[in-house]
Parts: sequence; structure tokens; C-alpha cells
Amino acid sequence: MELQKGKGAAAAAAAASGAAGGGGGGAGAGAPGGGRLLLSTSLDAKDELEERLERCMSIVTSMTAGVSEREANDALNAYVCKGLPQHEEICLGLFTLILTEPAQAQKCYRDLALVSRDGMNIVLNKINQILMEKYLKLQDTCRTQLVWLVRELVKSGVLGADGVCMTFMKQIAGGDVTAKNIWLAEGVLDILTEQREWVLKSSILIAMAVYTYLRLIVDHHGTAQLQALRQKEVDFCISLLRERFMECLMIGRDLVRLLQNVARIPEFELLWKDIIHNPQALSPQFTGILQLLQSRTSRKFLACRLTPDMETKLLFMTSRVRFGQQKRYQDWFQRQYLSTPDSQSLRCDLIRYICGVVHPSNEVLSSDILPRWAIIGWLLTTCTSNVAASNAKLALFYDWLFFSPDKDSIMNIEPAILVMHHSMKPHPAITATLLDFMCRIIPNFYPPLEGHVRQGVFSSLNHIVEKRVLAHLAPLFDNPKLDKELRAMLREKFPEFCSSPSPPVEVKIEEPVSMEMDNHMSDKDESCYDNAEAAFSDDEEDLNSKGKKREFRFHPIKETVVEEPVDITPYLDQLDESLRDKVLQLQKGSDTEAQCEVMQEIVDQVLEEDFDSEQLSVLASCLQELFKAHFRGEVLPEEITEESLEESVGKPLYLIFRNLCQMQEDNSSFSLLLDLLSELYQKQPKIGYHLLYYLRASKAAAGKMNLYESFAQATQLGDLHTCLMMDMKACQEDDVRLLCHLTPSIYTEFPDETLRSGELLNMIVAVIDSAQLQELVCHVMMGNLVMFRKDSVLNILIQSLDWETFEQYCAWQLFLAHNIPLETIIPILQHLKYKEHPEALSCLLLQLRREKPSEEMVKMVLSRPCHPDDQFTTSILRHWCMKHDELLAEHIKSLLIKNNSLPRKRQSLRSSSSKLAQLTLEQILEHLDNLRLNLTNTKQNFFSQTPILQALQHVQASCDEAHKMKFSDLFSLAEEYEDSSTKPPKSRRKAALSSPRSRKNATQPPNAEEESGSSSASEEEDTKPKPTKRKRKGSSAVGSDSD
Repeated sequence: MELQKGKGAAAAAAAASGAAGGGGGGAGAGAPGGGRLLLSTSLDAKDELEERLERCMSIVTSMTAGVSEREANDALNAYVCKGLPQHEEICLGLFTLILTEPAQAQKCYRDLALVSRDGMNIVLNKINQILMEKYLKLQDTCRTQLVWLVRELVKSGVLGADGVCMTFMKQIAGGDVTAKNIWLAEGVLDILTEQREWVLKSSILIAMAVYTYLRLIVDHHGTAQLQALRQKEVDFCISLLRERFMECLMIGRDLVRLLQNVARIPEFELLWKDIIHNPQALSPQFTGILQLLQSRTSRKFLACRLTPDMETKLLFMTSRVRFGQQKRYQDWFQRQYLSTPDSQSLRCDLIRYICGVVHPSNEVLSSDILPRWAIIGWLLTTCTSNVAASNAKLALFYDWLFFSPDKDSIMNIEPAILVMHHSMKPHPAITATLLDFMCRIIPNFYPPLEGHVRQGVFSSLNHIVEKRVLAHLAPLFDNPKLDKELRAMLREKFPEFCSSPSPPVEVKIEEPVSMEMDNHMSDKDESCYDNAEAAFSDDEEDLNSKGKKREFRFHPIKETVVEEPVDITPYLDQLDESLRDKVLQLQKGSDTEAQCEVMQEIVDQVLEEDFDSEQLSVLASCLQELFKAHFRGEVLPEEITEESLEESVGKPLYLIFRNLCQMQEDNSSFSLLLDLLSELYQKQPKIGYHLLYYLRASKAAAGKMNLYESFAQATQLGDLHTCLMMDMKACQEDDVRLLCHLTPSIYTEFPDETLRSGELLNMIVAVIDSAQLQELVCHVMMGNLVMFRKDSVLNILIQSLDWETFEQYCAWQLFLAHNIPLETIIPILQHLKYKEHPEALSCLLLQLRREKPSEEMVKMVLSRPCHPDDQFTTSILRHWCMKHDELLAEHIKSLLIKNNSLPRKRQSLRSSSSKLAQLTLEQILEHLDNLRLNLTNTKQNFFSQTPILQALQHVQASCDEAHKMKFSDLFSLAEEYEDSSTKPPKSRRKAALSSPRSRKNATQPPNAEEESGSSSASEEEDTKPKPTKRKRKGSSAVGSDSD
């Protein structure tokens, strides 16, 4: 099979002659009736994207055929320099040639690297679009070439190639061992393995690759080919997990779930031993498996294991399909993705995605749209393997095991309880098996953490009742349909939930709902919660108001942790006698003042000349244990005043910080205290943001924020940026108020670390509420905070396009609070699609309406594709018509004439390039026609201005009949002007000045012509049909056919 052969351009070229018609013309032998890019049948309409790419390819071919390589390069570069549309055409044309002509791939890639002016951004975006929207229809040759191209982009270190690799990994389907899927999995793995150093530069790529291939290992067994691939995947994952464990830690608790599935593979068995018994061997920051299990998995990881097609179908079912009408959609999904024995493992991915990513709004929850629990119930009932069924149940309950109301979302645990509730009547066996699983998982998940698991499940059930997901659990736990043993076990495990609050009145279970065709949803209202929390995704902060925080302040799991006695006995024997006595005094100290005195004595002893520095690690372990409560409590005072801030930094542990601030940096004592802090940091990473808070809040630390840099360099990380980002992330997870409080000083003191990427900004906007956003905006406007600078703002806003809606709005609000010219970020328009980026488009539109249009702005606005549902261009043009009609008319005239004249500049171009130039012209005319229709019922006389009429006359004179017909209404506006322009020169000028249509702008044309002439000096010869007409002000740039 051709897909299995092609590892590069040469191999692909050899294979293409038999599989896709090689370098010849036409559709290619491999796909009768299809195009050169996409498979299709004779009934399918021509794909718009394919058509556009083929047109771009024909432009490049027409310019390079039959000429030397140097002449071809000159021609391409000259064409690219004309403007953004031409640049895009050449880049896409070369990109298409790489995909369809393997023999020319190497040369085309070299040309592409030479002509690209945007760091391959156009190509990267198009690859992502094809992968997300067209990959399933892509010809085999093109798939091979796409992998080859990505390999070349990675080799060249192109910025953004990591994003393409992640999109490629998303296309590798779980539970699918067909040849094409295996080929893709191996092809992407080879790229990541060969370019390992490049991979190690991106933390998110490391984590995403480990998550993807850990999951795929489970599917790859049986044949020799699959075993060989499996071993490569094992080696790849093990090396990254051992060398970059902290990057992998960002995956969260689902990393443990995936590692459990491969635990019997020898390499992973050894890794498990280290995770459980020697976590510090993997990373000094890693404290043990509990740290992983208490960290929720971000939705981006859960989503990456569904292909775009699976994701689209699931989202359609949960947002568009009515309950009771889902059977045919489920049957189709099952036939497509769940019909083979290997596909059993995919159910876990689907269930984790539904629980963690699909979070419907309250409006959907209260409607008759197919609920999440019904889809999960269907997935459970169609399991044909016991192992798959157990894994599916674990996937469903996974967020229950270590659930914490202040970190996890109610939406993650809601589906499981509703599946059990609604299945009681139609599928009692499902309810029984899930309840049995819930009870048995507590002691069996991981015996040393049984208490934590019990607390997690208890917290989940408690939260479910509090949020009224179910009013009471007694009807479920003590139902007669359950067997006696199960009911007894439930009463033993959860006595609090087994008795109804009003015993005389039996709580009736509403009519349960069939998970297939029954459309009676008598109990659906229970899914619509009173508060809006349930509508938000898990990446948003659930608890912002003080009231909600107080609700969970004395949560049982926190009480349990507080009551655990501090045991530092194992460390005391390793300390010197005098130091041991002081640590014991510190442990027995009853009040803060006494503890502070002892702590100062400990610091003084550490700074003595004869102190044994080897004891720092043991001392750090003691301090970390003794001050556990300090790291759990809130740091920032409820009411922020100078007094309250000073009081908050009076804790014993902060004495180390205070002593550090009082020393000179070249002092040996300074280094010794830094070493102590570094040891503490390894054992308690929260110490980092506590230091930041001290430096921000304490008067004694005024102007000493640079101490944090010394601290960062003294840690095992040894890097300011990494250390700062990790500390701010820890702060974000623990205390959003503190994060907002620290933000101004962090951005001010560390501009190089914070302003060059959107990493910290994303952390902030992911958790703040509207009040905190307003506070940050005020800081920006008062000059206390700078979150953007000109050289990086565009890249950050482009990054933000992948964020959640509220996060994007926050980012734009913060940007608009800065005094950065809009021209700096106007190129973002070429990245924005009306369906995918409504947030950025609306923010940009509101800002553009405040601006006076420049020619570049108008050009960017007009370059947007014309679509009936995309009103962006028409709305901003209409606004400018009302406010700046004369200026806009001049810009549009200039752009129309330039684009109309471009094909004439190079006489050697073939007809296909003329068509493409007209395509750009057609785009402008379409937008103008939309604007004309929009202005029809208004008194605005924008289209009666002389510059517009001149430009339309010029375009009409040179365009073909098809365009004249298509835009006849638009061109008819210029007829009166054209008629008047055929009179003798003297009268013509008089008519032009006295015409009612142009009277408003009687003094404008001469200046307008000068401006137009200066703005297009390089094209002066082309835009003047006859040089002699230059003397006539009325038509200097346009000329007249009658002349």
C-alpha cells in the first residue's frame, strides 16, 4: 500500500506513479472521478477549498513552466511582493504542488521557504484546516506528502509546527488498527522521535505526545508489525516520562489512568515502582502519586483522543438531536467507529470526553436535547468485553475518586449519577453494576489512598445533593430493585445518604427514561441546576464569590488533613542536637509570636560558620511538615490594607524571606539561605508564590523583587521563566485573588518573561471573574500594569483564538485598555473565520469603528472571503461610509485600480494568473455590491462620489462580459459619469464638477488623484491607459475609452 511506503518525497514520488498519477495532469489514476487532492464521486459538487488550491497551483505552474530556476524564483518573488493576496496565492500554490506532485516536492518546499513572508503561517493554517475538515477525503498520495511536509517544517524549526503535529496526532483514531491509521501513527511518531530536541522545546507537545501514544499502546498488539510499532511507542513514552516528568505532570489524573492500562509492560512496571516508591527520582518537584491524582485533567487532553469527525458527531448529538430520536445517529456512530473488537477501547475516550468536555448550558439542560447520561448509558449497554466494561466504568467515575468541590466541576460527576438514576427502570442491571463498582472501587483502586478515595466519592455525592442534581439519594441507594447484598453494602459505605429526610413520605422516583427510544422526560428538570455554575466548562473558575468559598471552607477532607498529627520523628534523628531542640520548640509553639522567635533562632544557627549544610535538606523536610497548614490557608487578607498586609507576612516561615532581604547578594549567608529555600521548594512547590507574595506585600522587601530571580536560579529548575510560570500556575490553582493581586508586580518586574508569550495571560483569564477583570483593566489604565507590548501583542492575540469564549473576551478587554495602535494587530484579520472566531471578530469590529480608515485597513477588511453569513466587512464599510466617506472612497478607488491593473504588469503570465488576479478584484466588487445593497434604503450617497465612479468606470472598461453581467447593478452607477466623460474635454470637466452626483466633492478629485498616484507609484505606468491623459484632472488615473 502506498501509504506504508512513503517516508519522504522520493519514496512518495516512486509510489505516486502507481497510486495517484505521479506528476501528470488530471485527477490521477488512484481516484476515478476525484480531484487531485480529494476523493469524490461524480455526484459530489466540486469542493471550494480544492478548487481554490488548484487555481493557486495553476498560477505557480504558469509562472515557472519552461523557464530556468533563477527566472522562476525571480518571477515568484516579484509576484509575492505585490501584496498579501498574491503572497497567499503563491504560498498555497507551492503547498498544493508539494501535496500533488511528489517528484517536485523538494524543489517546491525550497521555493516556499524562500518566498514565504509570514514564517509559513499561511501554510500551517491550511494544513490545520485540511487535517480538521478534509483529511478523511484526502487522496493517499496527498496524505503521504502531508506527513513529508510536516517533517520538513519540523526540521526547519518553523514556529507553529508543534500545533500541526498535535492536530496530526488528533487524527490518529483510538481503537482502530486499519493499515492507514497504523501508518499515520507510525509516521507522526517517527517525526517526533527523529526531531527529539525540537520536541523537548515545547512542554505542551511533550504532554500531548505522551498522552496520545500512551493511549495508543493499548491498541497495538498481535501482529509483528504492531508489536514493532508498540515497542517504539513504549520507548518514546518512557524516555519522555523519565526525562521530562514535570511537563507530563500537566496531564493530571488521567495520566495515572493511562499508565494503569500499560502497567504490565516491563518498562512501565519499572516506572510504576519509581512513581510509588521513589517519586523524587522522576523529578524533585514530584511528591507522589497523590499529587497527580488530585490534579484534574484539562479538556484539551481529553479532546485530543477523538478525531475531528468523532468530535463533530458527538457534539451534534448533544446539541442538535432531540431525545427519543437518537437511535439512527447512535447506529451510524456504532457502525462507523464501534463495530470492531479493537474499538472497545475507544469507549473510555468517548466517556471521558463527554464527562470532561461536553458541558451543556442550562438552556440545553432544560430542553429536550439528548442528555449526556443517555449517550453514556448507550455506550455502557453496547460493551461486549468485560475488560472494556470495567475500563468504561472507571472512566465514568474517575473524577469522583479525588473530587474536590473547589477544584473540580459538578459537570464532571453529574453523568454517572444520572445514568444510575434514569437506568433503574429500563436497565436495572446497569444501575446495579455501577453502584457495585462505586462501592468496590473505594478499597481496591489503590489501598494506601483508600481514605482519600472514600472522601472523594463522599464529596461527590454530597455535592450532587447540594446542587440538586438529585434531591435525595435514598430512592436510588435503597431501591427494592437492587439485591439485598448490594443495598446492605451501600448502607454500610454511605449511611448518610441511605435514609430519607422525611421517613413517613416515600420519595417517589419519577418515571425513568429509556436510553433508546422513550421520549418521556419527566425527570429532565433535575438536570437544570439553580445556579449557572453547571453551564461552565471545567477550565473556568467555579468558585469566585466569597460566599461560595465559605461554603467549602470546612469541607470534610480539609478537616481530615488538618487533624492529621504532624510526625517529624524520622527527620529529628538526622539533626544536630541544638537544631533538633529548636525544631521541637517550633513544633510545640502555641502562638505565632513564639514560633517566630524560634524560627529566627533556627535561621541564625543556619547562618553560623560551622553549620553543616548537608542538614539543610532534613531541616527543609521538618519545616515543610510543620507549616503544612500555612500552605493550605488563604494568603491574602480578606480586606487589603497596609496593616493587614504587614500582618499577613508575619508568619514564621516568612522569616527566611525577611532575612534574605536584609542581606547582600554576594554574601555567603545569602547563598546558604537560598539553598535552604531551594530544598524547601523541592518538597513544597507553593513556597515559590509565597515568596512572590512576601516581596510584593512586605515593607521590608520594597524594591527587592529581583531576589526572586536569584531564588529561581538556585532551584533545581535553574530558569527564571520556567520557575515563574510554575509558581503562577500553582497560585492560579490555589488562590485566584492572590493571582490577581500579584499580577501587576509580576508583569512590571519580569517583562521579558511575561510579555513575550501568552502563557501567563492565559492562566489569568482562565480563572478571573468580571470584577477581577475590571480591576485589572483599571490597573492598566492607571499605568500600574502593562500586559502587552507592540512586538508580541499580535502573536499573543493569535494564540488566544484557541481559548474559551470568556477568556478571549478578557484578553481583548485587557488589550483595548492599552494604548497600542490598531495597525499593530490588524494582520490578525487574515486568521479570523466568521464561524470559528466570533469573539475576536466582534472585538475587532468595535475597535475598527473608532478608527479613521487607512488604505492598509481597508485592504485587510476587503481581503476577507465574501460569505452571505459573514457581515464583518459590510458592517465596517457601512460605518466608514457614514463617518469617513471621502477617505474611504479614495482608498477603495486606489485598491480597485491596482487590482484591476495587476495582470497587465507581467505580459508573460498565462491566462490562469489573470483569472486569479480577477478573483481578487471580484472579491472587492462583491463586497462593494453588498455595501450598495445595504445602503439602498438610506440617504447615504457614497456611490455617487467621483473617485468611486471613476474606479468603477475603469474596471468596467477592462473586465469580461461575465463580470459585467454579475455586477451590472454596481457598474450602472458609473454610467451617468461615463456618459458625461465622453463629452469634449472642456465640457467634460465642467460636467464632472457640476454633476449632482459629484457636486458634494467638487474640490476633491485633484487632491484625490495626487494621493492615488503617490500611493501606487510603482504601478503608475499600468494604471494610466494613455500618458497624455495625465494633464486632465478629471480622469488622470482612469482615462476614457472615448479618447
